[in-house]
Amino acid sequence: MADRAAYMGPRLRRLRRELGLTQPGMAADLNVSVSYVSLLESNQRPLTADMLLRLARTYKIDLADFAGDGGKESAARLQAVLKDPLFADIDLPQLQAADVATNFPGITEAFLRLHTAYREEQRALADYGADGRDQVSDAVAEVRRFLARRRNYFPVLDEAAERIAEAAAEHESIAAYVSSRHKLRVRTLPSHVMAGMVRRHDPHSASIYLDEALDRTSRAFQLALQTIYLELRKELDDALDDAPFVSDNGRRLARRALANYAAAAILMPYGAFTKAVEDKLYDIEALSRQFGASFEQVAHRLTTLQRLGQEGVPFFFIRVDAAGNVSKRLDGAGFPFAGHGGGCPLWSVHQVFRTPGEIVTQWLELPDGQRFFSVARTVTAGGGGYGTPRIQRAVALGCGAEHAPRLIYAGLPAPDNAYTPVGVACALCQRDRCAARAVPPIGRQILPDDHHRRRAPFGFADDLG
Repeated sequence: MADRAAYMGPRLRRLRRELGLTQPGMAADLNVSVSYVSLLESNQRPLTADMLLRLARTYKIDLADFAGDGGKESAARLQAVLKDPLFADIDLPQLQAADVATNFPGITEAFLRLHTAYREEQRALADYGADGRDQVSDAVAEVRRFLARRRNYFPVLDEAAERIAEAAAEHESIAAYVSSRHKLRVRTLPSHVMAGMVRRHDPHSASIYLDEALDRTSRAFQLALQTIYLELRKELDDALDDAPFVSDNGRRLARRALANYAAAAILMPYGAFTKAVEDKLYDIEALSRQFGASFEQVAHRLTTLQRLGQEGVPFFFIRVDAAGNVSKRLDGAGFPFAGHGGGCPLWSVHQVFRTPGEIVTQWLELPDGQRFFSVARTVTAGGGGYGTPRIQRAVALGCGAEHAPRLIYAGLPAPDNAYTPVGVACALCQRDRCAARAVPPIGRQILPDDHHRRRAPFGFADDLG
């Protein structure tokens, strides 16, 4: 065991990083080769008594502290963690833990880091519940889970909306269709008369009133939405029947999401839309002009193309405001959105506010190696008159990198150096050299900055650089 204890690579590496040294720098200080320092740090060479004395003299360190049995310390930490009830059904003899800690210090540190992250996350969840905010009853979270389970695809609504679109086409407009089928007049009224509403159905006067500040695209969507509520109430309710909503708010928000889905399907009927999508290579602006829909509506619709035999590219979609608040999120491409907190500031969806109205494309790579392609742009809601409030948000539509060549925005597959390294959220991202980091990742030990300060906001005792 004495020989084993002389292998102190992890402690030497931590000391070097705490001192802000590179391997060549430490090698020069100790008058040894760089390769020898590398071998010492990787536990391929023992740390001799002579080398310990050099370290003590050069860096004024206490040998008792540095040369203490790190294997025993790691083994003790590992044994303490293995007492967690999570491992209660696993036979883990104390001697095995000591052997793992001594012979595989890197694996031991990785395991301890993961357990720390798990424990901190459990505490965060406990605090979240203690504040009276139960995740399970969060209405928005319920709706997101509901849509995710169905991959944001509802064939019954698509088929019904397609039939309505065909009938509306015979009348040349959705307004004419509503007037003919439902005997309702469509009228526009000034905003002050509408008293904060953009659409109102008044059965007594057999009228649908629209705010005159709405643009043509928004008027068409609101009429399509009212048509859904007039004709597809049963289909909306049936789609929600097997959904285990905890809160009434969750069910109401989900019903609203389904109605919006079906309204978009009237304006962009599945068959015609998928054909145009392939013809125009997913050009969102061109599709917007063809179908009289907004950029956001088209991007949203592109996430729903999953009809068997007529599938489109699987997309994810997100909408955020300038403060980073997520107001809409759909995933059909396997993108690991953060459940809470902000996203990665290196993702262009958070930067397009600097260039309003311009499309910004970006190749993304997550820490686990997953690669995506993103198309982002600002969109504006509201307005329509002087002094009328406008809301600017950013939307991003993305897909797996393997699908990107099908999009007009991407062209040929990107080289490796074209990918921007992004994370899900700072607290979950383990990239230790990110200068844009806002908070340290869960489970990492922060270095003091007494001796040096890195470009990145935090340094970690167990980082990879």
